[in-house]
Amino acid sequence: MTLKHKLFACLAILSAALLALAGAFYHTVRTNETALSTILVDRVQPLQNLKTVSDTYAVLIVDNAVKATNGNVGYGEAADNMREGTAAIEEAWKAYRATSIDGEEERLSRQAEAQMSTADAAILRLEGILDSGNTAALERFVQRELFQTIDPLSDTITELSEMQIDIASSVTEEALQDNATSLTVVVVLAILAVIAIAVSIFIVTRKVVRPITNLSSVVRDLAKSGDGELPHLEQKDEIGDMARAIDAFLNAVLEKERAAAAITAREQKMVTDTLAEGLSALADGDLMVEVTADYPPAYASLKTNYNDAVQSLRTLIESVASGTDSIRTSSSEIAQSSESLARRTEANAASLEQTSAALTQMNDRISRGATAAKDTAQSANEANGIVHDGRSLAEQAMQAMGRVQESAEGIDTVIEGLDKIAFQTRVLAMNAAVEAGRAGEAGRGFAVVADLVSALAMRAEEEAGSAREQLTTTQEEVGNAVGSVKRVDAALEQISASVGNVNELLDTMAADNQAQASAISEIVTAVSDMDNSTQQNAAMVEETSAASRQLASEVTELADQAGNFRTQAGATAARSLEQEATPALMH
Repeated sequence: MTLKHKLFACLAILSAALLALAGAFYHTVRTNETALSTILVDRVQPLQNLKTVSDTYAVLIVDNAVKATNGNVGYGEAADNMREGTAAIEEAWKAYRATSIDGEEERLSRQAEAQMSTADAAILRLEGILDSGNTAALERFVQRELFQTIDPLSDTITELSEMQIDIASSVTEEALQDNATSLTVVVVLAILAVIAIAVSIFIVTRKVVRPITNLSSVVRDLAKSGDGELPHLEQKDEIGDMARAIDAFLNAVLEKERAAAAITAREQKMVTDTLAEGLSALADGDLMVEVTADYPPAYASLKTNYNDAVQSLRTLIESVASGTDSIRTSSSEIAQSSESLARRTEANAASLEQTSAALTQMNDRISRGATAAKDTAQSANEANGIVHDGRSLAEQAMQAMGRVQESAEGIDTVIEGLDKIAFQTRVLAMNAAVEAGRAGEAGRGFAVVADLVSALAMRAEEEAGSAREQLTTTQEEVGNAVGSVKRVDAALEQISASVGNVNELLDTMAADNQAQASAISEIVTAVSDMDNSTQQNAAMVEETSAASRQLASEVTELADQAGNFRTQAGATAARSLEQEATPALMH
């Protein structure tokens, strides 16, 4: 049996096992689908419709009738609910009758339809009673007819519901049994498929994979050592054909390699000999020697690379030799310039250090001046505050004198009233004296009293006049004092304005001094930084000078070393490396 037949046999076994598994799985799925469809469409949905019918009769018909009787629901609302319930019952019953019904279920369905006709007629009468609003008729109907009509129908629908549940349970048990049987078949087929796969793997591993692995291992060993014998040469299948073909190929390759190795050995000897002579001349410092022999195509790039390297090295040495003199002169000039620059840099550093010290002293003096100006401005502010307080006291004194003047005017009014009272008292005393004279001897004592009252009134007029004169003098003095206080207030205002101007000038001076102090401080910082940079530059210049001297000595040494090479085109006896490759190949 060939390898192709063996593989076809294994694939046929695997295909048969997979087809059997697929068929068993398809049968299981179809059986479960049929069972589930029967349970859902012919049992669960009809059961839902029967429940809708039963609940509608119990809730929308009976319950609304009872609530209307008890007064919990209006008659009109109860009648509307019953009409809605009747429509829902009709729709649900039509949906139920559209399913698959036969046998005992068909008999019970017809019985339920007859009872529903009786119940519908009773409901129509009930709706008429509700529409008429007859309470007594409604109570009689509910007590005598409603329950007797609905209860038999409820019992029949309950039997139909129980029948749906029983049938669904029976179908479910049958589906579970079929599923268990199908599962057993699938498990058996799966075991057989696993066995078939194991047998196929064994056959492929034993008859295909292992021979190929052995063959590849031997081929790798032959590629490394060149010694060995291929296995499976006697087999009559594809593996044997492959082994024999590899054996013939390896023999042909070995023959070609032997022939090529002999030619390559002669070419390599010629190349190594010419390169050895060129490298020996290069080691002696002769850069004028190049390879001129004809190399085989495989080594042509080696010849070109070697000659290019020699030319590049010759150009480099010539450039180094011609540049060392100019570098030596330049490095000497750089060293002299660096030393001169170092001296000037040190002098600049000393000058910058003195400038930094002077600027630091100037900064301290300006800072102290700014502080003094700030203190003076603060004192001027305090003096300005004292002047403002004096103006406030003068204003209060003016207000107090105004109040005294107003009080004096009130006193003047009082004195004028006393003067009028004294005049009227004197007139009254005169009248009393006249009346006492008319009374004669009996009025003499009253006349004495009248004289005393008249004398008292005259004295009161005199005292009032004296008080008015004194009050007038007081008012004039108060007016003079008010004028003096006003003049003092004006003087204080001028003093306050002058102090304010002085304060502004001092603030400006303090700000200017502060700005100058900040500027001087920045200048001091900058000069200090310049001083540090100059010191660093001086150190760097000294280092540069030393490096220049070192560079001059190194350039001299480099020029001496470059002089050991021969680079002049006509100065030598150039050794030619002309060795013909053809005679070498012939030998």
